[in-house]
Amino acid sequence: MTTPLPPKPTPRGEERVYFDAAAENRLTYQTCDTCGSTVFYLRDVCPHCGGESLRLRDSAGVGKVYSYTVQNRASHPYFADRTPMTLALVDLEEGFRLLADLTGADDVEVGMPVEVVFRELDEDVTLPHFRPRGREEEPK
Repeated sequence: MTTPLPPKPTPRGEERVYFDAAAENRLTYQTCDTCGSTVFYLRDVCPHCGGESLRLRDSAGVGKVYSYTVQNRASHPYFADRTPMTLALVDLEEGFRLLADLTGADDVEVGMPVEVVFRELDEDVTLPHFRPRGREEEPK
């Protein structure tokens, strides 16, 4: 039996910038030079004011769990041995929210401090994950 390949995104445009940064273990977002808003996901135009001068920034990668769910059924064969898995909406300190899996947490609660870790999915794609802040465990 062969191990299924992971499902992976096909990044283009601003998505490519985001995934290239992730490959360097950087979590990126933008700020608008016109209105000062935080922008995430990466875009050509500010969704708040229509400004076209967006500055790429690196997040510190720390935040708090806004909400979460535990997925007990794999949505793809690649994840079959990874369930149950916790998916969390994380509010980053820079003012944007990101959906990612949360690893290394026995008890998850809203408001729990977390930090980003990066995991290479394959040679082309590295994805951000979160773990409880201060924990040294690697995501599974």
